[in-house]
Amino acid sequence: MSANTLTKRFLLLIVLLLALSAAPAQSEGAPAEGVDYAAAVHLSAAGTALRQTVTVTAYVDGDTTHFAVPESLVPGGVLKARYLAINTPECTGKIEEYGKKAAAFTKEKLSSAVSIVIESDDDHWNLDSTGGRYLVWVWYKPDEASDYRNLNIELLQNGLAVPYSASNNRYGDTCVAAVSQARNSKHNVFSGQPDPDFYYGDAVELTIRELREHPEEYRDKKVAFTGIITVNDGSSVYAEQYDAETGLYYGMPVYYGYSLSGGGLEALTVGNETRIVGSFQYYESGGVWQVTDVKYRMMKPKDPGNLQKLSEGHAPAYVLTQADELSGERAFSALATSVELRGLYVAEAIATQSENAAKDGALTLTCRQGDSEIQVRTARLTDAQGTLILPEDLLNKTIDVKGIVDIYEGQCQIRVFSMDHITIQP
Repeated sequence: MSANTLTKRFLLLIVLLLALSAAPAQSEGAPAEGVDYAAAVHLSAAGTALRQTVTVTAYVDGDTTHFAVPESLVPGGVLKARYLAINTPECTGKIEEYGKKAAAFTKEKLSSAVSIVIESDDDHWNLDSTGGRYLVWVWYKPDEASDYRNLNIELLQNGLAVPYSASNNRYGDTCVAAVSQARNSKHNVFSGQPDPDFYYGDAVELTIRELREHPEEYRDKKVAFTGIITVNDGSSVYAEQYDAETGLYYGMPVYYGYSLSGGGLEALTVGNETRIVGSFQYYESGGVWQVTDVKYRMMKPKDPGNLQKLSEGHAPAYVLTQADELSGERAFSALATSVELRGLYVAEAIATQSENAAKDGALTLTCRQGDSEIQVRTARLTDAQGTLILPEDLLNKTIDVKGIVDIYEGQCQIRVFSMDHITIQP
């Protein structure tokens, strides 16, 4: 190779390096190609739109977030925001493709932001069709040196949302251009490709809350959800899942019977976050909804129909609850969740008999807390030395309990599985 050719190639390399060093850095979240529409609009104090600096109180999904605001804006100081102009795939009821990814994207941007501002579309804070959420534009500042970015538009340009009345608002033209670019570039929901975070089995992907609120819709159907395993009762476990939108935990009994072994039992270990797949059924004799027919195929651990451990080291919520709260609608939403009740006076204690002799010695405690009465039903309890706990050991005592909300003969009760979850007050 001639010296002249080497010189030309060296000069070309220098030119390329200079061009790359002079190119502006791509904004985080900007598309790999095309226009960064999230930065093409600007947050301005001009105009009639209302604006408020906020902080996040709860991440719900890709297009719904709860923000802390002054009480003069919303009584109680929490504004439930529904993002204008977009719909992200669902991940709070039925789980849809790219729903989890959209929710994670929103959380990532807002959790690391140094400032967040919400903006109305006109001169009012407008409610959505449900009457419970405010329609807003969400702006965030990634760092002190950056300008505010419009998260609604950023979700559109990344193909993590579809437009919803996108052209009929203050940033309509930009929204339309952003989604057009996402379609042409085949980003995420427009890619035609499988979502790596979505399970493509034959089960309906949903949340425990969705099952609790619409049980008849899923009767005898194969369903899939994730939850924290809180208790193992021998042939059943309880799983619970936090719902950011309501701020409540929702629980579900999962019957696994006596044939499950190996990886399946390991997946159902207390403290695991587990993906559960099974048949949703109404257990007539127990009067409860539960998931049954769960399976684990050892030779196919990644089978979408398998129980699957996702993580470990979690603890039951044991939400501090009053006895009078466990009636009506609150009791319904609390079924199968872990709760703690303090200051229960044991007015009556009875030893219950079982067809299973190993369970003889279980207790039914009628407890009072103020003007409210609630039953606590225990497993067979023993103390640290292995001595059986008798009714007289707890009668007329004041106790704190941790257990699972259950229904027995139509009445709400607390199930307690270990003496470690009963504290006798001095």
